[in-house]
Amino acid sequence: MEMSLLLSMCGFALAMSISPGPVNLVALGSGAQHGFRASLRHVVGATLGFILLLLLMGLGLGALLSRWPLVVGALHWGGILFLGYMAWQLVRSGGELEGESGQRPAFWYGALMQWLNPKAWLAASMGMGAYGGAGGWGQMVVFTALYLVICLGSIACWAYVGSCLQQALLSPRRLRWFNRVMALLLLLSAGYLLFAEG
Repeated sequence: MEMSLLLSMCGFALAMSISPGPVNLVALGSGAQHGFRASLRHVVGATLGFILLLLLMGLGLGALLSRWPLVVGALHWGGILFLGYMAWQLVRSGGELEGESGQRPAFWYGALMQWLNPKAWLAASMGMGAYGGAGGWGQMVVFTALYLVICLGSIACWAYVGSCLQQALLSPRRLRWFNRVMALLLLLSAGYLLFAEG
């Protein structure tokens, strides 16, 4: 496999994984509230959830779903509602750092987020369209393996940056404001998805 193709695969995976989106915003907030180590559950869950979606797209899930527009619409609206729910949870937060005693981010929550995340569907569809199908099984496996490492590292970076903010967010008032900013960003993501469809 040519080096230029590998670099192109890596560039695509990095651009799609490191850019802001709902999963990365939750990783940032999780790192700020729970610390980096506890946030790794979300990081690993979100990564493996996306990799499963990527593989299934390579195996023909996108073509199958194109026959059922109602399912695609349900996923789209489910993603918008899920972003709204996450934003509401952040607004309701009392502003305490939960640390070791609070409810930590769950592995399955991170994985489910990817399946309700339109950015993940777009990345999986575009990625497999560009790098998976045309090159056969070998190229699909290489692309998926590269994406796994890059996606894991990218989401972990957001969680780490959040954990670095912990000291600045020790006061409940600051944490409440941080949560409200994160909620606003999630609502803006949901709004974009809502109006981009129209």
